[in-house]
Amino acid sequence: MKKVYYSNKAPKPMDPYSQAVRVGDMLYVSGQIGIDSETNKLVKGNAEEEMKQVFKNIAHILDSVGLNLTSVVKVVLYMNDIGDSSIFNEIYAMNFHKPYPARSSFAVSSLPMGAKVKMDVIAHYES
Repeated sequence: MKKVYYSNKAPKPMDPYSQAVRVGDMLYVSGQIGIDSETNKLVKGNAEEEMKQVFKNIAHILDSVGLNLTSVVKVVLYMNDIGDSSIFNEIYAMNFHKPYPARSSFAVSSLPMGAKVKMDVIAHYES
């Protein structure tokens, strides 16, 4: 059985999708861009500012279901400039600790709202 979750502290979905879906002991969090949930606009600044906001949004979603970033087992990152990888690695290391989640990164030509980065995660509920 699957259960759908939404956090009021994270941006509302712009399209027809759920913020997060739980199936068994796994939580699948939809891709997040650097939208500030208070303004519903993309944060101003550079890729670093967007990445920090993406982590905040994901943390809010995880918190709303009783999880946190230590529960994340897989990260998928989409960047419109693969040159931003070093910035992402710094922010990633500030938010995740060993053992790090598995990760995939992709360069893409464009993202919603002109975002520079988008990230989705899979988290695990401990039994």
